[in-house]
Amino acid sequence: MGDGTATVQRVVDTVTVLLDERPTVLLAAALALVAVSWTASWRWTRTVVTIAHEGGHALVAVVAGRGLTGIRLHSDTSGLTVSTGARRGPGLVFTFLGGYPAPSLLGVGGALLVAADHTALMLWIAIALLVATLAHVRNAYGVFAVLVTGALVGAVAWWGQPRLQDGFAAALCWFLLFGGLRAVHELQRSRRRGASDADMLGSLTWVPRGMWVLLFWLTAAAAVIVAAGVLLFG
Repeated sequence: MGDGTATVQRVVDTVTVLLDERPTVLLAAALALVAVSWTASWRWTRTVVTIAHEGGHALVAVVAGRGLTGIRLHSDTSGLTVSTGARRGPGLVFTFLGGYPAPSLLGVGGALLVAADHTALMLWIAIALLVATLAHVRNAYGVFAVLVTGALVGAVAWWGQPRLQDGFAAALCWFLLFGGLRAVHELQRSRRRGASDADMLGSLTWVPRGMWVLLFWLTAAAAVIVAAGVLLFG
């Protein structure tokens, strides 16, 4: 009984310290969690995760030496990145692999910058990535979605006070992290077979679809744990 009481007390003390020292980060996490968990808000904001997802495909395709034909973002929050090159092989495997981990890895990278008091730098890097993505978008809705996202981030980076920038940047990191988890959850529950990244990876390798989904789960969960440690205790 004594050990249990002591454990509860330590948890309460830790939460109290976090509320005193990291109120902005905790509020940002709560807002991001609501945005991702509430179906209505997720329907409107999921495109941000899709932008990161397709950007991951595009970046890996270029690094792998493939030709990047373009990116398309759709109003149903789906997306498509088209590249040219060999129809099999490591380059194509890594290109398909680059999508689902991208939001989570961006969230971790942003968290590291926010924790190091480089919030403004994090926001301007986000704008640079959005500009690079915009240059390869090939449909009207995609251009609109990237411009709106970039305008919001740019407004905060240019006119926002430091406290607003800190809160917005932390919320964006949390949103990418939680959004990365929900995207994998949706992939696992999807009844559509044959067209997802996990399906394509399964057909290109000897590793079955379920193992790729598990890898995406582990990556997204690890990213949340690492970023939480950095933002809350770093």
